[in-house]
Amino acid sequence: MTTLSTPLFAQLLVAAALAASLSPARAQSFCASDGQSRPVQLMERFINADCDTCWTDPATPVPAKNAVVLDWVAPGGKGDDAPLSAVATRDALVRLETLRQGVPARSQTLVHAAKGIQGAGLRVAHGLPVADYLGASIELRPVSPTARQPLTAWLALVETLPAGLEGSPVERNLVRNVLSRNWDGRNQLLKREQNRLFESRSMSIAPGANSDRLRVIGWVEDEKGRVLLAAQSRCIAP
Repeated sequence: MTTLSTPLFAQLLVAAALAASLSPARAQSFCASDGQSRPVQLMERFINADCDTCWTDPATPVPAKNAVVLDWVAPGGKGDDAPLSAVATRDALVRLETLRQGVPARSQTLVHAAKGIQGAGLRVAHGLPVADYLGASIELRPVSPTARQPLTAWLALVETLPAGLEGSPVERNLVRNVLSRNWDGRNQLLKREQNRLFESRSMSIAPGANSDRLRVIGWVEDEKGRVLLAAQSRCIAP
């Protein structure tokens, strides 16, 4: 999971990274979910790092139209000697525990229908890499005070890998870092929150990740773990 060394350092990184992506003076891309169709499904593909053929399995499930997919590699019993240990992350173990699932012997795919929240939309965005960190945000709005409920927001920093890379038969969104935040619907909205739920953090970039392929995928779950909304960023040239 994302950790911060100091609040001030984190705030500076977020501000710098997000500001860089928005600056009209720089010929850079703006990366957000703006203008993207709302995903109707969230697919999660889990691979045990011990499985040397799972990455290249021709039977790897493909997401449906208007679905977003995450690829998690969970640490296996072989530790650093596992074939996929270089991209394994303990965040995958946390996610499996949240889903009340164990580490699969080989691979496992879970599909969640995005049930929606009436009148609300989810937005995710990220800036440019700064000192091996990337500023990212997730926002749910509008939020009616009378319709609020306890929610959990997830924001995954992923590296989008094209089909064929290292023998993969499909494009993959390899999870590199994860932020999870509880939005407690029982608390009164502050005036400055302007009828929204918002979180922005600096997320560390995993060693070996190609920063040009990074983007974010976010989703919101209710207290029963049901996916309500999902969104993914795309980089658009200014």
